[in-house]
Amino acid sequence: MAKLYFRYGAMGCGKTMQLLQVAFNYEERGHKVCVIKPKTDTKNGTKLLTRIGPERETSFCFDRETDLYKEILKNYDDVQCVLVDEAQFLTPEQVDQLMIITIKLNIPVMAYGLRLNFRQKDGGFEGATRLLQIAHDIEEIKTICECGHKATLNCRFSNDKLVTDGPDILIDNGKSKIEYRALCPACYEKYLEKK
Repeated sequence: MAKLYFRYGAMGCGKTMQLLQVAFNYEERGHKVCVIKPKTDTKNGTKLLTRIGPERETSFCFDRETDLYKEILKNYDDVQCVLVDEAQFLTPEQVDQLMIITIKLNIPVMAYGLRLNFRQKDGGFEGATRLLQIAHDIEEIKTICECGHKATLNCRFSNDKLVTDGPDILIDNGKSKIEYRALCPACYEKYLEKK
């Protein structure tokens, strides 16, 4: 039976790179894959792009109203795997639709995303929460903090100052420098003390 997998980690841990590697492995063996991401992720248009270079065009981008089960059933039922980038932006209903893809179409689904948002206190992303609740297989992809310890927190900085409130999605508007960093809890506390 096909499974729903959730691979999560802090920013910069290589989630998209791993997704591209999985796609490459399937295709190298002659299998078709469907690679998707939410339209919310506007930084590279319809492409997946890694920090170290490799990139790929998606099969399609979806919005919050897209029924992923119906889209896969209609246009991609011949694939051997569905790969989802930026899975934290899924709605809970879309996560349930991914589960239905594994059950009714017997296609494995691998979702890659963040577990927590930058606020650290409000429950995080609804897509990640639902994936943590129902995925068959959950695995953390690890990365390191600037101090060298394991990073588990996603932190937003504006003009080099830690920000702990605001919308989930904030893109640099040219007026202020918006940056995201993966930190360990100890470094996060140090930045909090500087606020």
